[in-house]
Amino acid sequence: MADNPELIAAMESDVPAIERSVLLGIVTGQYSNAICVSGTHGKTTTTSMITQILVEANLDPTAVIGGKLPLIGGSGRGGESDTMVCEACEFVDTFLKLYPDIAVILNIDADHLDYFGTVENIIKSFHKFASNATKAILVNGDDANSMKALEGLDKKVITFGFGEENDYFPRNIQVISERHTQFELWSKADGLLSRMVIAVPGHHNVLNAVAAAVASFQAGATPEQAAAGLSHFGGAKRRFEILGQVRGITIADDYAHHPAEIKVTLEAAKSMHYKKVWAVFQPFTYSRTKMLLDDFAASLSIADQVVLSEIMGSREKNTYNIYAKDLAEKIEGCVWFPEFPEIAQYVMSHAEDGDLVITLGCGDVNKCANMMLTL
Repeated sequence: MADNPELIAAMESDVPAIERSVLLGIVTGQYSNAICVSGTHGKTTTTSMITQILVEANLDPTAVIGGKLPLIGGSGRGGESDTMVCEACEFVDTFLKLYPDIAVILNIDADHLDYFGTVENIIKSFHKFASNATKAILVNGDDANSMKALEGLDKKVITFGFGEENDYFPRNIQVISERHTQFELWSKADGLLSRMVIAVPGHHNVLNAVAAAVASFQAGATPEQAAAGLSHFGGAKRRFEILGQVRGITIADDYAHHPAEIKVTLEAAKSMHYKKVWAVFQPFTYSRTKMLLDDFAASLSIADQVVLSEIMGSREKNTYNIYAKDLAEKIEGCVWFPEFPEIAQYVMSHAEDGDLVITLGCGDVNKCANMMLTL
């Protein structure tokens, strides 16, 4: 932002200033094995999983993660090896500034439509990103949009997915506890590679784990090392993070801010045998809320009770004439409040012993979760 005081001070002092994405691009260019993880959903979790595997395998990666990984005590680390792991975000095409050796594409969905306009344009950008890979592209072979993004590219492609036509896939998936899922990792070429257990809930995290394992192989990890690292991965901060309990009410927080992310998060929550699942959602940006309004309503309706805050506009002005009440009207029994203290008070006076309350959104709705822990 032009009015940022640090940027103004830098300009007045003749201190060079560049955008974060440009700097990240410069850094990725210094590594001969840069693993850049892209996708509309799952980037932080998958990047965190890869980092966990490689650090525990003593492969000493450099990592830049969009969330905090408890193992490294933050969101990044500097390593001595030639491997770097980082997220590659498609927002305003920032991932096109990176220099991936291994380009990972987890999925491609409708998002940031205020910039891209159409899903076709998003696919075109992912095509450009994939074309920059120097060694290989790891792609979700089950996702039609991701596969379409690779059309016309003459690159080494490695596919992963639930479908057994992929190069790597899971078999015998079993939920063994509310937060633990076990599965077998198979290779089409080599058969059974390893049996794995992950401590993050949801079917989608099995696929994230498969992607992370396959990516870690590109940095020299073995299937056994991948299984070991994943078994110790308990999630990144703000990814279905259990914050605590109050009077038997479990409070959790998740970064989900797109309908597809909310859907898989709430489906995972509903499978965990709580009496009721409360979704406290802070919509993020007016454009996303307006353009995906019906999708948000459908995904949030998975919860037993939905409470909304007002929309966090972030970088946008409300030229879309959209408000939280417009979303609330599409969800049965939904209520909304403009301020977090009101939300926290309402939820904690209505939730009961055995319920799960999960705050959702990429803004500051986690503050609301922390308020609930004090009531």
